[in-house]
Amino acid sequence: MNKNETHCLLCSRPLQTNSSWKTLLSKQFPPSICENCLAKFERNSSLESTSLYRYNDAMKDFLHQYKFLQDVALAKVFRQELHKLFKHEKATIIPIPMHVEKQKERTFAHMDELLKAAQIPYTQLLEKTTIERQSSKTRKERLQTAPLFRLRNDSTVEYKEYLIFDDIKTTGTTLQHARTILKEAGAKNVRIFTLISG
Repeated sequence: MNKNETHCLLCSRPLQTNSSWKTLLSKQFPPSICENCLAKFERNSSLESTSLYRYNDAMKDFLHQYKFLQDVALAKVFRQELHKLFKHEKATIIPIPMHVEKQKERTFAHMDELLKAAQIPYTQLLEKTTIERQSSKTRKERLQTAPLFRLRNDSTVEYKEYLIFDDIKTTGTTLQHARTILKEAGAKNVRIFTLISG
């Protein structure tokens, strides 16, 4: 069909993209980063893995630019992998929410944007109750933390399978809190998946 030139969202090198009927009909997203930048991310190769990538320097830089420098365009970086992973998912996907004050500060909900870029439907049943970061606490403090989430007032949890999606798993405290709220509200099963394992 035709050739378009765009630029890598991470290093600004030119990207050559070829549009064809195959890419238009098969949900192939055009690349948003170059092969050099993509190669810097370390894939999680474990078969039992509940994450796509491992945390490394390239991922640290990505998260900083995406979340803290508010570069929402970077939601496209992993859209092909996320689309491939979740396109046939039967469970209802629930992204980990941000506290409303944090979202005002950052201007966008980074987990929601990752799923939107990958064209994956999701439901938001939870709301965050605190703006405290779990990574700044000791293990003992994390274990004694009050619930980090509550059900939204307009939410109904059905007896079915849910999949919680977050950006990074370090200790697992955040994900366990979200899982507990959903299970106690009546979920049949709650699985967890993250973009990155710390």
